[in-house]
Amino acid sequence: MVSTPDPAAFEAVVHRGRSALAWEVLRRDPAYRAAYAGLTTLPTNGVAADADFAARWGLHFP
Repeated sequence: MVSTPDPAAFEAVVHRGRSALAWEVLRRDPAYRAAYAGLTTLPTNGVAADADFAARWGLHFP
């Protein structure tokens, strides 16, 4: 099944660069989505995510 490209996602990549592309790939990964859904506490703005979760997915939260 082929999905229709999301114009907003394309614009984000064009305007925001590699990090936006990396986020688009990651957020569509079913394993990432399942892992995120399994977090007991969600990171808040400006606070790092669970260290193991961040290390597994290669995330960096400033």
